[in-house]
Amino acid sequence: MRESNAMELFESAPVSQAVWKSALPAMAAMLMTLIYNLADTFFIGQTHDALQVAAVSLVMPVFLMFMAVGTVFGIGGTSVISRALGQGRTEYAKKVCAFCMWGCVAAGVAASALFLIFMDEILSLAGASPDTWDHARSYLTIVSLGGPFVLISSCYSNVVRAEGRPAQAMMGQILGNLLNVVLDPIMILGFRWNISGAAIATVIGNAAGAIYYILYFVRGKSALSVSIKDFTLREQVCRGVLAIGVPAALGSLLMSVSQIILNSQMTRYDDMAVAGMGVAMKAATITGMVCMGLGQGVQPLLGYCAGAGLWKRFKKALRFSLAFSLALGAAMTALCYLFVHQIVGAFLTDASAYSYAVQFSRILLTTSFLFGVFYVLISALQAMGAATPALIINLSRQGIIFIPTLFILQSIIGITGLVWAQPAADLLSTGLALLLYGRVCRRMAQSSGHAGSV
Repeated sequence: MRESNAMELFESAPVSQAVWKSALPAMAAMLMTLIYNLADTFFIGQTHDALQVAAVSLVMPVFLMFMAVGTVFGIGGTSVISRALGQGRTEYAKKVCAFCMWGCVAAGVAASALFLIFMDEILSLAGASPDTWDHARSYLTIVSLGGPFVLISSCYSNVVRAEGRPAQAMMGQILGNLLNVVLDPIMILGFRWNISGAAIATVIGNAAGAIYYILYFVRGKSALSVSIKDFTLREQVCRGVLAIGVPAALGSLLMSVSQIILNSQMTRYDDMAVAGMGVAMKAATITGMVCMGLGQGVQPLLGYCAGAGLWKRFKKALRFSLAFSLALGAAMTALCYLFVHQIVGAFLTDASAYSYAVQFSRILLTTSFLFGVFYVLISALQAMGAATPALIINLSRQGIIFIPTLFILQSIIGITGLVWAQPAADLLSTGLALLLYGRVCRRMAQSSGHAGSV
């Protein structure tokens, strides 16, 4: 009965209601994730040591590589599970869910080991200077120890939504992030552990989120499973998850790589420029994280509709989501632009770093209103199982388009060119997403009369 009620939201509830109920918990969870991300930088900023802020800015893209591995199982699993449930294949969905669980455990242990073994090489690539090296090493060593927890928490904040349980998915994220936010001031300022305290709080928060999701399945509140007896690599379980998950993860991975390249180029100018860029990206992330939550929230709904062949409903849900995402992105961007001084001032007191951050924030915010449209289109392609177009788009925004643009604009206008590369990549990648989505729809229309209504 519980499963039936959850699927009713996907199948027969009014489209606007289905989008709202699917997306709002995901957006709330991403907002909480945003607060947690901001909290680390905010409380480290209260030490009045801009070098520690710079160190966090340097290692955060490296830490996000852990999140990218979780994306393989989270986004890939969500796509396969939601389509399987739309087709009535519950047992298959259970096997996919169990594969994601044990895949996260194995990948988390392997990733932790690699990060610890190659720590010095990673810090060199990240652009750590002699002044930021010890701070960055302390933070990254501690968070590396929590690899499996990071992956499980990241993965199941997505997978739980696949069975129509956005509220439960949200609670796991909020629990972990809220605990992190509470622990940050205690460990950073109270215990005077500084940047190491932020890392310890991050590990504890992710562990709490992972345990919540494991208990959710173990207590039988889900139709899915994380039991080892349901784990399998057969029946195209592994292939199905990786086909969607790897393109999504490559996008996250390239985002980390591009930030590392950006930071390494910034260090040529000034460590304070690195600190300023880190805070500027926080300002742009305020819009990005909420819009990403919208995209992730509607993906299970779109995936269910695709799996069940409900193409008219798919089209209505997508149109509503795109309109909502554009309005949301514009409103969030306007607020961030109006309060840019207040946002930057919450993190930085050093005059030079503050000046950089305000200038860079205004540049990054020029195209942040498009974030919602971009993430909804990505989610639509993933929901349809269009692995190759999703791969192309994810590789483009932070890789194929961004990285060359970074060096081209730097050679033309110097340090500000490094910042303008992101808005340029946002414009081009959103246009590419629209183009490829239209192409997928035309191809589906040719192969199925029903698909023509997408």
